[in-house]
Amino acid sequence: MMPLTIAEIAGDFGFKEFANNGGITNFGIGVVGYIGVIYFLIRSLQGSSILLVNSAWDGLSTVIENCFAFFILGERFENVNEYIGMFLIIAGLFFMKIPMKRKNTFVFPNILSKIMK
Repeated sequence: MMPLTIAEIAGDFGFKEFANNGGITNFGIGVVGYIGVIYFLIRSLQGSSILLVNSAWDGLSTVIENCFAFFILGERFENVNEYIGMFLIIAGLFFMKIPMKRKNTFVFPNILSKIMK
């Protein structure tokens, strides 16, 4: 899940910079980030469920982006309940028992498999 989350964050930040400041480099970072999202989403879904992949992806993305905002940008929540909510997201990720290692070797699916039959 971590590569999927990192690719999404790279795409988000690239497109945010492009949206506010323009630039081919910022646009390119956004595009490459989201190409990575597609690839790593396919990898994550192979042999897994949408429920697990989506929940883990959303939770990890929230935790990582919030840590960046907290430690790098100096942002803070305004209410203690928001900190409790963040703790519950982290606890939820722990209880999901996200596998750290793939059971089977990843094989990229054949794009033309349905057409060729």
